[in-house]
Amino acid sequence: MTHALLYSRAPLGIQAREVRVETHLAPGLPAFTIVGMGDTAVRESRDRVRSALVNSGFEFPQRRITVSLAPADLPKDGGRFDLPIALGILLASGQLGKLDSNQYEFIGELALNGALSPVPGMLPCALACQPTGRTLIVPRDNADEAALAGASTVAGDQLAQVAAHLVGQSPLPLHDHPAPDTTTYEGGCLSEIRGQAAAKRVLEIAAAGGHSLLLSGPPGAGKSMLASRL
Repeated sequence: MTHALLYSRAPLGIQAREVRVETHLAPGLPAFTIVGMGDTAVRESRDRVRSALVNSGFEFPQRRITVSLAPADLPKDGGRFDLPIALGILLASGQLGKLDSNQYEFIGELALNGALSPVPGMLPCALACQPTGRTLIVPRDNADEAALAGASTVAGDQLAQVAAHLVGQSPLPLHDHPAPDTTTYEGGCLSEIRGQAAAKRVLEIAAAGGHSLLLSGPPGAGKSMLASRL
């Protein structure tokens, strides 16, 4: 087998588009090309994937490797495609056996030693993956966020660990939905404040989006009262 197809996701605003990661191995002088409108971080995946494969005990094929991230007109950034690219090379070179690629989606950046590093924008990817019925395989630090969206999630720490899971050697368990936060806060609640509708709305927006906030006004306007409840 010299061709492999895996699935991943590219965040686009609050949406996440499906990305088909196709890998083809051909005879000729060794080369590694990634096409599909990727930014610098995506193109640098070549070096991360090569080192991760070798340091994980796999062989890096000395052939002409072409990786296509489709659709070609969708902008792609970051290292989130490292994991599907590496697994695609293993599949295309026959090092991973056969795999029903339609059962999984893969997201994760690879360190040079094969460790999986977290990536941003996991929540929209998990929300988009959930209706497809596929299992989402992600770095462990992203697993809580993915499971929170209801997607069937498997968390991995290393490339070799994920490969062993896919061939059935060492299956990884589904990641449990994180337990709700039951921490009790002493600062009171916004519902205790009468009036101040505009100020409370601003606090909610700042908290939800992680924005900075500046409270300004004369003494007694309620700044400390509002801040304590934030």
